[in-house]
Formats: sequence, C-alpha cells, structure tokens
Amino acid sequence: MRILFICLLISIFPMFGQNGKVIINQSNKLDSVIKLKKELNGKIQNLRIQIYNGDRENAELIMQEYLEIYSDTSVNIIYETPNYKIWIGNFYTQLEADKKLIEIRKKFRSAFIFRPEVAEINDVIDESENEDIPELD
Repeated sequence: MRILFICLLISIFPMFGQNGKVIINQSNKLDSVIKLKKELNGKIQNLRIQIYNGDRENAELIMQEYLEIYSDTSVNIIYETPNYKIWIGNFYTQLEADKKLIEIRKKFRSAFIFRPEVAEINDVIDESENEDIPELD
C-alpha cells in the first residue's frame, strides 16, 4: 500500500510545480527608440543608378538627354580612369531605387543599381560643393 501511495504522490507532485509568469517593466521610450533604429537601419542603403560608362563627350550628351527627360533626381559625372560614368540619384531604400530603375530603363537600357564605396561618395560630395564656389580670376 505504501508503494502505491508513494507512486501516486510522485505522479501528482509535478502538477503542483511552480507556474511562474515573468513580467518585464520597460519604458515606452525604449520601444520607440528600438523601432526608430530598426527603421533607420532598414532604410539607409545609399544606392545609386549608373546609366553610362564611357568617354567624356558621350557622357555629357547622355547627361543632357537624361536631364531633359527626368529632372527629379540629381545627376553626377564621375571620372574613373579612363572612363566617365553618369550616376543618378541617391536612394535610401532598394524599393525606391528599383522603381526609378524601371522608369530609367525605358530610355537607358544598360542602367543598373549599385552601392558606391564611401570614398566615391565623398568625391561626389566634394565635387558638388566645389560647383557652388565661384572661380576667382
């Protein structure tokens, strides 16, 4: 009888175990900071579209042609020995770049999306800053 009682007691014992609940108290500000950080990290990609790679004369012609059709994005001519490249825009999401690429490929079929190196980005920024400075004669 005692063996039966011990077996019954052992089988019932796990039913009386602890059922704990963990409650975490955290500030709502922390949630908003985490959400903002996720949004920023998910969006910032710094993508560009290249529509031309070749000699300077054709690069200037293609750039003028692009500006006549699309005036809503920035255009830069980049020189990488021995070729000139035309870069379009500065897109922060892949979706934004993809939409523009679909539109651009109607006219410029060889266009593609890429992520420029940090040094290349700084060169473009330096060039655009120098354009605003008048030359002294």
